[in-house]
Amino acid sequence: MATPVAAAILWIAFALLSPASAAALQSSLSQAAEALRADTVFVAPGAEDALSPEEADRLRARIRAAGAGPIRIAVLSEQALDAAGGDAGAALRRIALDVREPGTYAVIVGSQFRAGATGGVLPQGEAGRLATEAFEARRSQGVDAVLADFVERVADERRAGEAGGRGGRDGGGGGGGGFLLLLLGIPLAIFGVSRMRRRRAERAQLAEVKEFARDDLVALGDDIRALDLDVEMPDVDPAAKRDYARAVECYTAADEAWDRARRAEDMEHVTSALEEGRYAMTAARARLEGTPVPERRPPCFFDPRHGPSTTDAEWAPAGGAPRPVPVCAADAQRLEDGLDPDVRQVTVAGQATPYWNAGPAYMPWAGGFFGGGLLPGLFVGSMLGGGLGLFGGLTADAFADDFGGGDTAGSGDFGDFGGGDFGGGDFGGGDFGGGDF
Repeated sequence: MATPVAAAILWIAFALLSPASAAALQSSLSQAAEALRADTVFVAPGAEDALSPEEADRLRARIRAAGAGPIRIAVLSEQALDAAGGDAGAALRRIALDVREPGTYAVIVGSQFRAGATGGVLPQGEAGRLATEAFEARRSQGVDAVLADFVERVADERRAGEAGGRGGRDGGGGGGGGFLLLLLGIPLAIFGVSRMRRRRAERAQLAEVKEFARDDLVALGDDIRALDLDVEMPDVDPAAKRDYARAVECYTAADEAWDRARRAEDMEHVTSALEEGRYAMTAARARLEGTPVPERRPPCFFDPRHGPSTTDAEWAPAGGAPRPVPVCAADAQRLEDGLDPDVRQVTVAGQATPYWNAGPAYMPWAGGFFGGGLLPGLFVGSMLGGGLGLFGGLTADAFADDFGGGDTAGSGDFGDFGGGDFGGGDFGGGDFGGGDF
């Protein structure tokens, strides 16, 4: 049975993802990224085209011996592909962004093989081309052979690039070395400035989102205090006291997580605790009133402070198509009466806008309430009718700033998704190469 948190992903993503797919997204992609921060190869349990432990070890040794690094390879299950909206490139991009280290990345997800590289590691589009060549050359020999061939091709390409650089130095005489150092120093300086700029922006975003989340903490704290005297009355249902105590525990955990937050991503820990605490308060209040405890449901989509939703309602944003969303009783009535729901607003550039259009920094805040994790390939903001988009804009710009992928979202190997799925033997176009086993 789908958990309420997993079901919330369906609503917030407005896509037909199964609960198993949602779980795969959070576990497989996050687990892969976590493992690849310290390793070069990750094989997810249950992957259809999995490498054996011996094959994975041989691949690691080949990466070291060939000098192909930095390179990271993940082998994932078909469920992870479903969770990524059927887009293997989106899964690859999500992993690379979570690892946040420059290098060449490759993924086999289900039966699809994709590869890309951060800016400056390989020429643009080269990783995809090498993946396609390796796939076409070794497809009949299986995953192990394809990945080994790919590693060798990446190593050859990197050696060729280094040799070209050395030739330039030799031909330039003694002054050429100093000139090369100057040339190297310029991009390093640009990288440093870009990194400082990004970190300043991250600090500003954190302060903004923390202030926004503080309102959620205050709202739950007010509800807890309002119920304090009722819980202390004689002959109170012990279950109501337990629910109330659980709400207090969740509030405390959320408050401590708020204090510890150092990145916008940390706000997911805050809002996930708040979501559980608010449901515990709802249960305690129902027991005190002698009414049935409502089922555990996601918060109201329009504003989680409204409490757990009571139903799903069809709703369409301006210029968008209708879709079901979890709503509280009050917003359900507003929609039924033809009125606008009570939407949580964020101030962006002096203008009030719905939180889902407030930019990627708010994604973890929403993730804690509506399922957690990242949703690669499902840019909810644009699906809701434009604006910055809750899940739009995060990946490409952050990646370009951190790894020198260019000034626009379309720069670098991880910026161009126009090449299609590459399925059915069509390997042309785009920055992602590979194929389907």
